[in-house]
Amino acid sequence: MSSVGHKVFRFIETVRGLTAFLLITLGVAVTKYNDSRSLIHPLIRKQITRAGVRLMPMVIFLAAALGLVVIGQTVFLTSRFGVQNLLGTVMVTVVVRELGPILAALLVLARIGTANVIELGTARALGEVEALEALGIDPVHYLVVPRVIGLALATFALTIYLILFALISGYLFAFLQEVPILPGDYFKQLAGALLWEDFVLLALKTCSFGVIIALVTSYEGLAQPLQLEEVSGATTRAVVKCVVAAVLLDALFIIFYLAI
Repeated sequence: MSSVGHKVFRFIETVRGLTAFLLITLGVAVTKYNDSRSLIHPLIRKQITRAGVRLMPMVIFLAAALGLVVIGQTVFLTSRFGVQNLLGTVMVTVVVRELGPILAALLVLARIGTANVIELGTARALGEVEALEALGIDPVHYLVVPRVIGLALATFALTIYLILFALISGYLFAFLQEVPILPGDYFKQLAGALLWEDFVLLALKTCSFGVIIALVTSYEGLAQPLQLEEVSGATTRAVVKCVVAAVLLDALFIIFYLAI
């Protein structure tokens, strides 16, 4: 019981700390929106390039794999059993609403989120964060806000490209299997299954994933003093917390989808 109580207490402390860090970041982003724009805006573009453009080759590879494993096989099976009219609904539910956003978020977490913890944790361990404060530079404004904005926009963009490439490659794989469905019918079913809520919720979900990854990794790197040997442990904790938070958020979106 004491072990369970300790874990619950740590969970509550983590939620409290992350909530406070989120509020601080939002407060800094709003109050210092026009401060140092010539410095902060290039940092945001750097994060977008780092988390978005440089991950495009991996996104294309994952989209091709997703198209082969899920979409191509689904098109083949629906055509085989004569239920092609369900194809658009299946694709929108599986790829657009679920697999696309979560795969893009996991990719950003694996490549960029872990690097954030290492960079920020090392900077904290070497005293670089305290040096910024001594120079009158707000570490949250300089280190966290660009990451939050950049990762939110990059995750959204990566998800869009992942979904588009997956839907196209999936049809190509189905075409190679000589599935009797025309491209016009395929994309017409997709368009018919999409609701306007899908576009809004997709943007909210993917941007929220990016914000979660940036906040959690920045929190683990900056929230407490670290020694260099503790950075690897902070990275592991950040990955676990990001995955848990993303799954919980995704569950909330699933409940909302079922309600509409």
